[in-house]
Amino acid sequence: MKFLQIFLVALVAFLHLYFLVLEMFFWDKPKGLKTFGLTKEFASESKVLAANQGLYNGFLAAGLLWSIITPNANIAIFFLSCVIIAGIYGAYSTKKIRLFYIQSVPAILAILITLYRI
Repeated sequence: MKFLQIFLVALVAFLHLYFLVLEMFFWDKPKGLKTFGLTKEFASESKVLAANQGLYNGFLAAGLLWSIITPNANIAIFFLSCVIIAGIYGAYSTKKIRLFYIQSVPAILAILITLYRI
């Protein structure tokens, strides 16, 4: 893997580690409430679901980091594709296009660079 490819894949991985922390540990705290625009009541009711969602973000991050350590472009492509799909679905289902830009765009850039390098 080349520097730019590693950098972009690592960026996506670290974004998902950040999402893990926000969703698993700060969902119902001031940082989580502000980040996700939640009410305290809704955050308390959905805390378990958010923690589960955070765990899945951790799996995405682990797969991306694995692709750097290995280094294996096919693994990177698979996990980046999962991230792109999750970002598209998240933006569509919540009607918040910002999710697409935060989650999918970095993964799209990373996958383009990865495909270019193959």
